[in-house]
Amino acid sequence: MRGEDEAVRLTGAELGGALGERATLVQFSTSFCQPCRATRRTLAEVAGMVEGVAHVEVDAESQLELVRRLGIARTPTVLVLDAGGRVVRRAAGQPRRVDVIAALGEAV
Repeated sequence: MRGEDEAVRLTGAELGGALGERATLVQFSTSFCQPCRATRRTLAEVAGMVEGVAHVEVDAESQLELVRRLGIARTPTVLVLDAGGRVVRRAAGQPRRVDVIAALGEAV
């Protein structure tokens, strides 16, 4: 997971779900994306393990303006937001649980 969107802040209204008190795992998915299913399970599991962390899934096909603004080129793409909605990490492709946990360490 790489950190390069430090100036970008997102709100729950933009994402269609409430942000977590400590951090938020944002997943951009599409209906035809096979790795998105496994990513959904991984992120939900990690969010369930860490208090104050939320998982929000965004349908990339219905949120094209946001996808373009953020430069999302493939699904799944995962953004890790801190408590204020600032993007602190970003990764394209199916993440490993250990990498998600490590990225959360930077956000909380």
